Amino acid sequence: MLFLSLAALGVVYGDIGTSPLYALRECFHGEHAIEASIANVYGVLSLVFWSLIIVITIKYLLIVMRADNDGEGGILALMALIKPTTSGKSFRSSAVIVLGLFGAALLYGDGVITPAISVLSAVEGLKRANPIFEPFIIPLTLIILIILFAVQYKGTKGVGKIFGPITLIWFFTIGILGLVSILKNPDVLSAVNPMYAVNFFIINKFAGFIILGSVFLVVTGGEALYADMGHFGPVPIKIAWFTIVLPSLMLNYFGQGSLILRNKEALEHPFYYLAPEWALYPLVILATFATVIASQAVISGAYSLTFQALQLGYLPRMRIEHTSEDERGQIYIPQLNWLLLIATIALVLGFKSSSNLAAAYGIAVTTTMVITTMLLFVAMRRLWHWNLGVSIIVTLFFLVIDLSFWGANMLKILNGGWVPLAMGAVIYILMTTWRNGRKILLEKIKQQTLSLENFVTEILSIRTLSIPGTAIYMSSNPAGAPPPLILNIKHNKLLHKQVIILTILFAKVPYVRQENRIEWESPTEGFYRVIAHYGFMDKTNINQVIDMLREKGIKINMDNTTFFLGRETIIPSKKNAIAHLRDKLFVFMSNNSQRATEFFNLPPNRVFEVGTQVEI
Repeated sequence: MLFLSLAALGVVYGDIGTSPLYALRECFHGEHAIEASIANVYGVLSLVFWSLIIVITIKYLLIVMRADNDGEGGILALMALIKPTTSGKSFRSSAVIVLGLFGAALLYGDGVITPAISVLSAVEGLKRANPIFEPFIIPLTLIILIILFAVQYKGTKGVGKIFGPITLIWFFTIGILGLVSILKNPDVLSAVNPMYAVNFFIINKFAGFIILGSVFLVVTGGEALYADMGHFGPVPIKIAWFTIVLPSLMLNYFGQGSLILRNKEALEHPFYYLAPEWALYPLVILATFATVIASQAVISGAYSLTFQALQLGYLPRMRIEHTSEDERGQIYIPQLNWLLLIATIALVLGFKSSSNLAAAYGIAVTTTMVITTMLLFVAMRRLWHWNLGVSIIVTLFFLVIDLSFWGANMLKILNGGWVPLAMGAVIYILMTTWRNGRKILLEKIKQQTLSLENFVTEILSIRTLSIPGTAIYMSSNPAGAPPPLILNIKHNKLLHKQVIILTILFAKVPYVRQENRIEWESPTEGFYRVIAHYGFMDKTNINQVIDMLREKGIKINMDNTTFFLGRETIIPSKKNAIAHLRDKLFVFMSNNSQRATEFFNLPPNRVFEVGTQVEI
C-alpha cells in the first residue's frame, strides 16, 4: 500500500502539486490583481484552504471516487456507468451522453494547457535567479516539451519508477519552504477561519469574485484524481493526499502568503522568493522535473481518455501501441501525441508567459467539474439509492461552489479562455459526428443483412462450391449474416467448409473476465456464430479469441484461414448544408481511420476485403 501511495504521488498529484508555482501569484500580480493587504492575503488563503478541503477532499476523494466503474474512474467511465440500460432513446439517456462527451472533450484542453503552463512557470524561475536568462525561457521550455513528447513512445513504465520519489522530494521541499516562511509570521495560520473568505468578498465585491478564477488554479488537478483511480485504487490515492500532498500544499500556500505580507517584491514570483539565493537553481531544476511529471500524467490521461472513447464508439480507430506487457492501461497513440505537441507549442508561442496562460487555464476544467457534479446526482440516485432530498442538497452545495468558480473563469474568455472552449467544441463535434455517422451506417448495413437462420436456410437450397479451409467474417451485427458473406455467395457461389461469423462487442465496463470473453453457437454444421466481449479498457486480440475457440473444439488452422472484412465506400446524401458538412466530416474521419486489419492485428496476407457503397 505504501509503494502504491508513493507511485500515486507522481501520477495522480503531479498537476495539483505544481499549482503553487503560479496559483497564488495570479491573485496579487497581473491584470486582475488585488492589493496585497492583510485582509486580502488572509481572505485569499482562506479561499485556498477551503477550496482544497471542499472540492478535493470532500467532493472528489470522499464522494466522486465512490462512483467507480469496475475500478476505473473518469468522466467517460462515469457516463458509461450511469447511462440508462433501457433500450430506446430517452431524454435522460441523451442528456447523460451529451454531458459526458462534452466534459471529456474539454479535458483535452487541460491536456494541452497543463504541460505549457507548468513547464513555462518552472523555467521562469531562471529569470528570478538571473535576469540574463529571460530571452532563453521560451526556447528552453519548447526544448523540454519536445523531448517530453518525443519519448512518449517508450511508455511510462521505466520513467514511472522515479516519478514517485521525485514528487515526494518535491512535496517535502515545498512544504519545508512554506514552513520556514510561516515561522516568521505564524499569525497567517488564522486564515483557516472561513470568515476571512466571507470578509474578502464583502470588501472587494465584484473584484473578489474575479479573483476566484485565480483561486481555482489550486484545484485544477481534481479531475485527474478521479481519472487515474483505475491505476492505483482509491485507498493509496487517499493515503497520499492526507499524509503528504494536502499538508505540503497548505504549508506552501500559507508560506507564500506570509512572505507576501513581509516582502512586496515577492509578488512577482512568491514561490521562488521563498527559497534562499543559493537554492534557486536546484529549485528550478526540481520544479522542472515536477512539471514534466505533471505534464506526463495529463498526457497519459489523454491517451486513456481517447482509448475509452474509441472503444465506446465515439472516435474512429487509431493506432494504439501498448507500452507495457504488465500494465494494460499504459498505451501510446502516435497521432494524438503529435497533435498535443503541436497544440502545446502553439500555446507557448502564442501566450509567451505562464501569467498569460493562466488566463486561459481553468475554464475547461471547471466546466468539466460542473458536468461531473450533474452526473454525480444521477449516481447518487441510481447507484447508491440516496434519499432524493439528501441528493439534491449535496448536489446543490457542490454546484454553488463549482458554478462560482465557473462564472469567475468565464470572465477570462476574451483573455484566452476561448482557446480550451474552442478546442473542446471541435472535439465534441468530432465525437458526436462519428457516433451518429456510425449509427446511421450500421443501420444501413443492417438493412442489407439477412438473419443468420434465414441465410443458412437459403444457402442449403443454393448450389454452391465448397472449398477447404476456414472463413472468418467480421460482422458488426451478431444476429445477421454480414454483407461480405452474402456478396461472396451471390457473385462467386463459393462457401468455405467452415464459416465463423465473428462479432466484437464492447461493454460499458472497463474489463471483461476471461471466462466471459466469448459466447458461441452453431446453427448448422460448419457454421459458427461467435461473439467476443471486451471492456473499454481491454486490448482486442483476435489470436486470443481463436485460441479459445480451439479449446472449445473448433479446429482452426491459421495457414488455411481467410478473414473477410467489409470495406464501405460512404456516399453523403444530399441534405441541408450543415447536415451535408457533417456527412463530409464523417467520410473524412472514416477514410483516415486505422484499417481494421491493423487495429485487430490480423495477418495481412490472410485478409480479403469486400467493398460496398453505402449512402448515408
